[in-house]
Amino acid sequence: MMNNFLSFQIHGNADHGGGIVESVSSLLAFFENLTTQGPGYILSSLLPGIAGMDNIHPLLVHFPIAFLSVFFVLDVIATLAKKPQWRAVAGWFLYAGSIAAVFTVIAGFMAADSVVHGENVHEIMESHEHFGLSVLSLSIALSAWRIKSGGLIQGGANSLFLLLAAMLCVLMVLGADLGGLMVYQYGVAVKAVPVTEGGHDHEHSDEHHHADVPEPEHEHEHNHSHQ
Repeated sequence: MMNNFLSFQIHGNADHGGGIVESVSSLLAFFENLTTQGPGYILSSLLPGIAGMDNIHPLLVHFPIAFLSVFFVLDVIATLAKKPQWRAVAGWFLYAGSIAAVFTVIAGFMAADSVVHGENVHEIMESHEHFGLSVLSLSIALSAWRIKSGGLIQGGANSLFLLLAAMLCVLMVLGADLGGLMVYQYGVAVKAVPVTEGGHDHEHSDEHHHADVPEPEHEHEHNHSHQ
């Protein structure tokens, strides 16, 4: 029976489509087709999202957000738990986040000069840039402080350090919020695709919700009385 199960998993069957063999075969055929195409086609096939971007700022911005957030949370936990080894790891996340912030801010300024936007967005974009520069400046300052102290800050100085780190995260959230506002409300750098009549909608209408509701019991009794 185990042999039959393994055979099903490898070769598939009529009900569940192809198994591993068919999947691997399709993957090999895909890569073989890529070797006959140019670099532009390869990029759009492997990374269609990046290929469709006008700039890489939306891609890079995730790294400082992730690194600096992990740094702050881990540093607070390590301070409370008195784990210097954890704080050392948190420091590396701070350094990585600062480096990522440098490239993100540079890409952000390049994006601001390249994307089309109206006057209603210009002020939001400038505020977004100011938040980005503030995050970059503060993360570099905290990194320099951490390195100068030998990687471990003690006592009241550490309380001030964590307070500034919390402020760093607040500035980062406010900047990210303005970035989302520009994209999702004003459609900055977004190539809108019209929704066709046959488009898929994840929202369910009230009719769909009530379609499976059982008929009230008194209606059944009424029907039986007429039969």
